[in-house]
Amino acid sequence: MNSSDFGNSGNTGKWQMVVAMSLSGTIGLFVLASGQPATTVVLLRCLIGGFSLLALLYWQGGWINLNVVQVKWLLLGATALIINWLCLFSAYRLSSISIATVVYHVQPFFLLILLAMTQKDGQIWRKLPFLLMAFAGVVLSSRLDIRHDFLRSTDGHFSQALTGAGLALLAALLYAFATLATRKLQGIAPAQIAGLQLLTGAVVLAPMADLSNWSWHWQSWGSLLLLGFVHTGMMYKLMYDAFQRLSATRIATLSFIYPLVALLVDVCFFSTVLSAEQLLGMAMILTAVMANQRDWNLAGLIRDFNLKNGNK
Repeated sequence: MNSSDFGNSGNTGKWQMVVAMSLSGTIGLFVLASGQPATTVVLLRCLIGGFSLLALLYWQGGWINLNVVQVKWLLLGATALIINWLCLFSAYRLSSISIATVVYHVQPFFLLILLAMTQKDGQIWRKLPFLLMAFAGVVLSSRLDIRHDFLRSTDGHFSQALTGAGLALLAALLYAFATLATRKLQGIAPAQIAGLQLLTGAVVLAPMADLSNWSWHWQSWGSLLLLGFVHTGMMYKLMYDAFQRLSATRIATLSFIYPLVALLVDVCFFSTVLSAEQLLGMAMILTAVMANQRDWNLAGLIRDFNLKNGNK
């Protein structure tokens, strides 16, 4: 692959990641519209998404027989992804959505650390300041109040909130592992990787699903079908394809589009009024994403600013 091919591949991967993260940010809207418990939603997402991806793969004739090493990476990624889901949903219940969301978005830093450890590339840390800016933007936009959320009372909520935060932290680490495992499966169709992982997840989650309050209402079915085909099948195909095309630092930064879109969904569909700090947080996320995509170097920007103003 020559440099122009790599550039075209990277540009395609960038837009695939943007679309995937934008879809991810709207998942909550359809989960609420389905009216089903979280485990049931995840199970049906896995079944519908997994079967649709493998059916597409079969129709396209893109199936590849995996060797032992590839099967190990596939199972490692699937295990990390499944436990990640379970930890994150438990974190929502034990703490709060705001705490879990903020803690979970340390995963780009885990990804950066894991990449630095495996590749020993010192240039990776050049992206750290903008990742920190994006994370600070997530904290501001979520309106997280540590004093209120963690120190509400002495009747057990304190330790429960910390347990939830710990599970969200573990979920973030597992997602970073799943990302790296997927990047090890170069040459395997994203539909095959995602489809097999999703069906593995369905097998594990099936005993936990509660179908006693199942609703046959069209809104429930429509939401679940969209979650399965679009927000799982299509989204994971785009995301896994992007994982194979993009550097880990770009993946890490573009993942911050997800909380940004989730906040916009709240504004558009739930009449949320944004505060000044939330607007500032959104601006920080956008700036950080743009800075990463344009390969801005913070040290270089400071040096250029000083030269422009006559400082040495």
